[in-house]
Amino acid sequence: MTPTILRTGLAFAALGIAFAGALLVLTDLSAGWALIAIGVPLSGLLALAGDALGGGFSRTLQDRTRQLISETRPWMWLIALYALLHVPVPLWPEGFGVLGLASTAALFVGALLYAAERVGWGRSWLMAALACGLGLGAEVIGTHTGFPFGIYSYATAPEPLILGVPLMVPLGWFALTLSGLLLSGGRAWLAGLLLALWDVGLEPLMTAQHYWLWSDPNPLWAGAPLQNFLGWWAVASGISWVLLKIGPGVFLPSLLVGNRVPPTSFNFAVAYPIEAFFLPGGLVLVGRYLEAAVTLGAMLLGLALARLVRRRG
Repeated sequence: MTPTILRTGLAFAALGIAFAGALLVLTDLSAGWALIAIGVPLSGLLALAGDALGGGFSRTLQDRTRQLISETRPWMWLIALYALLHVPVPLWPEGFGVLGLASTAALFVGALLYAAERVGWGRSWLMAALACGLGLGAEVIGTHTGFPFGIYSYATAPEPLILGVPLMVPLGWFALTLSGLLLSGGRAWLAGLLLALWDVGLEPLMTAQHYWLWSDPNPLWAGAPLQNFLGWWAVASGISWVLLKIGPGVFLPSLLVGNRVPPTSFNFAVAYPIEAFFLPGGLVLVGRYLEAAVTLGAMLLGLALARLVRRRG
């Protein structure tokens, strides 16, 4: 196990403590607040120096904190905000729509800033516009024709809407596709697969929250047909291909002109594993335990596959 994987696993375990605390608070057990107060800061400490628990933890934590401060970029603050906005969901279930839109908007802006650092504002805005436009177009066509995802509707979706589609949907198409494409090492087909595996969790969660409703005659998972997941792969792969054509330097650093981007310990790909933690947690909150387990397994499988493909070049 690599130090990075160890730190990540320990940090998510600490967030799990905070999540358990939130569940206790929902049952009117005040002890849950103590778990939240312990779990949230502990996750940050372990993310920085969890691999040094056997010795030298304090020194490692200090060194890496200084390193993090020195290399912190604006998009990192948006990633942090995106993650933090997931934390209040168990304590404010009725605010799911507000928190979901806010966290997705933060992730969208973070993706825009990340791309702009590497290929400039012009190309980054073009990437965002085309990704959002293609994602929105696929959703509008899909809700009216049943292609490419199947028969579904946004009739019960909360505001704000664009052409009948929740605003967070096109924002998510850009941000998570960019993250998946980074994880895949610039492979459009693999980024598409990662997004399809992400949708394994989205379907049961978002239908439970009434963001969309399925009426397809051939349901496979949470009301969605097999066609839906093939459609997700195709649309996400297509968006990935477009992003690669416009801003290859975002995903393939060797193509950057000049050394314009300061090195950092991680990149925007971290958004996907964050989703792999919070999405199953959201399913637990709505009582979808089997779906939570399947989602976690699917997204971890995607992460493992992406790592394997990158290592093999």
